[in-house]
Formats: sequence, C-alpha cells, structure tokens
Amino acid sequence: MSTPLAGEAGEGAARARALAVLRIRSIALAVVLLPAALAVVLLVGGATGRIVGETSEILRWLVVGGALLVLLLAGGVAAVVVRARPAVSPTVPVAEKSAPDLYRMVRDLAVRLQVPVPSAIELTPDCDSWLEDRTHGTRRKAPPQAPALVIGSPFMWWMRVAELRALLAPVVAGTGPAADPDIAAARRFVRGLDAAAGVATAAYEPSLTGWIRRPAYAFLGWVAKLLLRACRVHAAEMERAVAGAASERAQAVDYGLRIVAQEQVGLAYAGWDRLLTRVALPAWRMGRWPSRLDAGVVAALTELSRRDRLAEGFESRLGERPACDLLEEPGTVDEAASLLAARLFHGGPRQQGPDWSPVAWDTYPEEVVDRIWRSDAARLITVLDEAHEPAGALGPRRVSVPTGAAAGLSGAPDQPGRATLARVLDRLSAGGSEELAARITRHVAREEAAREETTREEAAAQAAVDGAFAPVYHLLPPRTGRELLTDHVTAMVCCAAVDTAGAAPGLDWLDGPALLVGGVRRGDLSWPVLRLVENGDAAPLRSWLTAVGVRPEKPIRLV
Repeated sequence: MSTPLAGEAGEGAARARALAVLRIRSIALAVVLLPAALAVVLLVGGATGRIVGETSEILRWLVVGGALLVLLLAGGVAAVVVRARPAVSPTVPVAEKSAPDLYRMVRDLAVRLQVPVPSAIELTPDCDSWLEDRTHGTRRKAPPQAPALVIGSPFMWWMRVAELRALLAPVVAGTGPAADPDIAAARRFVRGLDAAAGVATAAYEPSLTGWIRRPAYAFLGWVAKLLLRACRVHAAEMERAVAGAASERAQAVDYGLRIVAQEQVGLAYAGWDRLLTRVALPAWRMGRWPSRLDAGVVAALTELSRRDRLAEGFESRLGERPACDLLEEPGTVDEAASLLAARLFHGGPRQQGPDWSPVAWDTYPEEVVDRIWRSDAARLITVLDEAHEPAGALGPRRVSVPTGAAAGLSGAPDQPGRATLARVLDRLSAGGSEELAARITRHVAREEAAREETTREEAAAQAAVDGAFAPVYHLLPPRTGRELLTDHVTAMVCCAAVDTAGAAPGLDWLDGPALLVGGVRRGDLSWPVLRLVENGDAAPLRSWLTAVGVRPEKPIRLV
C-alpha cells in the first residue's frame, strides 16, 4: 500500500522543472545585466588609462547610456511582473467560525497526508476543486503561505461527507509541493508574467494618453510573452508532476471512496449543467436569480436518478450525512454562491436590487415561469401588430375567417391589439412564419444588446474597485428565429391554458418551465406547436386545445 511519502519522487520531478523555470529567469537577468557589466568594464578601463582614445570615449558613453536604458526598461518590466495581480477566481469565502467541521475535516486530512494545511477554504459555483495562491503582489513571507482550497459548491450539497473527504484528498495533497520554495518561486514568476501580459493587453485606451503609453505596453507585452513561451513546457511539466505527486500521496486516504466520489462528480456536473441552462437561465433573463441553486442541484439529481436509474442504492446513500452539514448556515452560503453563479454565467449585477432580486423555489412558477410566458406572449402580440404597419416587411396581411367547426376555435380577422390565441393560430395558418421569426429575432436582439451593454458598464465600474472579474460564460448558443417563434407560440398557448382552462405554471427540475394541467405536467405540447410553426398546420394544436379545454378566442392577460 502506498504511504503519504509515496509522492516524493513526483515532487522531485516537479522541483527539477521548477529549477528549469528559475534558470530561464536567471538567464533573462543575466541578459539585462550584460550591458551594465560591459559599461563597468569600459568605465574602469577609462579610469585606469587602459582604454583611451576619442573613439573609446564615444563608445564608452554609448554603452553606458544603452546599459542605463536597458536597466530602466528591465526595472519597469520587473516591477510590473512583481506587482501585477494575476486573475483570481471569484469565490465565496468560508470563514472557519462559519464551518468549523469543514475546517476540522480538511485539517485532519492535511495532517494524515503530512502536508501543510490550506490557508483558507472558499467555494466556487462550479463542479471543480483546486488550490489557488492568493499571495502574489503581497508582501512575501518565509516559508511560503499555503494556498487556499477552493471547493465546488454543488459538491457540498450533493456529496456525502465521506465522499467529499475522498474527493479532496488529492487536492489537499497539493499543498505539499506548493510549500517547496523552488516550486513556489517558479509559480510566482510564471503567474507574474501572465499577469503582466494581461496588463499590457488591457492597457490600450482609445485616448491620447493611451497612444502615448502604447509603445511601453507593447514592449512589456513582448517581453512577457517571450519569457512565457520559454517557460511554457517546463511550467506545464512542473504542474503535471505536482498533480501526479499529489495523487500518489493521496492514495492511502479513502482510496476506495475516491472511485465512488469520481462517479458522483460526473453525476453532479450533469445535474448542475441541466439546472443552469433549463432553470436558472430563464430566471436570469427575467431579472431574477434563484437563491438556492445548490439545493436545486440535489432536487435535479434526485429527479435525474429517478428517471434514468443512474444510481443503485440511491435512497440509502441519501440517508448518509450530506457535506453541506459541515456548514453552520448552509442557506446563507448557498445564497451567496447562487448570486456569484448569476454573475459568472450571466453577467448579473454584484448585488440585488429592484431589477435583480432573488426568487425561492416555491415561488419560482408564479414569479418566473408565468412572467416568462406573459412577456413572450406580449412580444408576440407586438410583432403581430407590426405586420399592420406600412413599414412592415410584408405589409398587412388579410386572413380568411374559418367556417364550421374551426370557427369555434378562431373566427376573427388579424386585428391589431387582440391578445388572443385564436389570432396567432389564424396568422400562422395563413403562412409567413419566417417574417414573424425575423421580427421576434430583432426584438430579442435589441433587448439582449441593451442588457449586455449594461452588464459591460457594471463590470467596468466594478473592475475599477476590486480588479479584473472573470468573463461571462455563454451557457447556450443563440437561439434561431424559428426556435424563438416556437418558444413564443408555446408561451401564448400556456397563457391561454392558465387563463381559460385552469392550468398552472410549474417547475420541472430537469426541463425548466412546465405547464401543469390538473396538477400533472403536460409534456405533449411541443409537437403540435412545431407543426403549426413549421408547416402552418394548426389542426394538431387545435385538437390539443380542445382536449385540455382551452378557449383560444378569449383574451389573455399579458402583464
């Protein structure tokens, strides 16, 4: 069986790569000092009379001037490299007094692995865990301070305590190599170069002072990128050796559970991704952010396991102590992580406000789902009204009035301002879905452009306060015009069902907004709507409406 010292060979390989990185730093320093050394030789030679002559005098002062210029430039680059702040992952700090059991578990784990204890514990709204050094640019201490332990918040809610311990073992083991002075110095050098390259790239400003400073920043970027290219292979091999050493060192700790924990990582990632794209994203677009995303992960994964039978003995596993019990106030931490997730994945404001407020899961259907449907329905009616304007792409369209049985579900021309499902059915039955899709796309594009501009302004203002912030991740590709039209027609149908047939908005943990009829989710609406949008065939949807008891001719509420 491996012992905690089994990773020493890997740490030796990592140290060797770190020394290679430091040699590159030494070579760069030697290159900088070479002109100065030559200038000293010439000055000493002139002072002792060994190097004389008018030519020698000119050469001497040219070399001295060049050496001073090189030292000045090198000093500026070195100052930026040392003081630049590398990109720091946004996290939710967890103080020891708010999670004493979690700190105790990590401390015991470090003692068993014979490595330094992480300096802090933080949570990130993602399915990953790592060590992060937060000391760059601050006053250095000897020995190097241990990095902070960053834990994915979905793991805290989904995993059991024993599983989390097994998952964190190889991560905590990485504090051993981090305490090595050579590895720490090499990492600090590479991080400084990376931060300096970022400073040089971000410093360009479309102003007079920006153009004046541009050559200096261009030189800084060139030097930083040159040294990064020279260090790239050694730095990558160093980190690979560190990871291998940490994994070997952690084999003696809960090795069997690590396999189970890794299986839960994949399951947690699947549920987290589904929750973000299907449940959180619609709320974020409405200016609301679910305040218990991590608790929602448990509900989503429970539903996923129930539907797909992904986990045997699922109920017995849930009977074990969840890792979130290691927190004193898990609800407060969940809320902070949920707000950070909204900022990272959608670009929401830093703090809640009138247009950016939290929403609880029990009120999600009324405050999010219903509002989404009403908003999309109102936009669809607006687009239909635009077709009557002279500047419309196709101009006004006359719709024939159905007779017989169909007249009971329609029976009215396409008149502006009529917020009825019958009007939508008549319009799409007559064709022209491409025009409506194009108009909806323009409306949505304008709204999203305005929202993104606001997000950029808020991010720029915040960057001036606490430094650079991580970019917004795009969870889903842009929706096509046909997809947008389908979503809007579906919203119109759902509004009509709620207003005229006693249906209700609901929440499906895996699919997001859902229509409940008699308390049961109706998942058979997609095909009739697609048939209407793509083929202009309203018969399947009219049959569905009749079966549910929806009255399309009745006006629906849009606000």
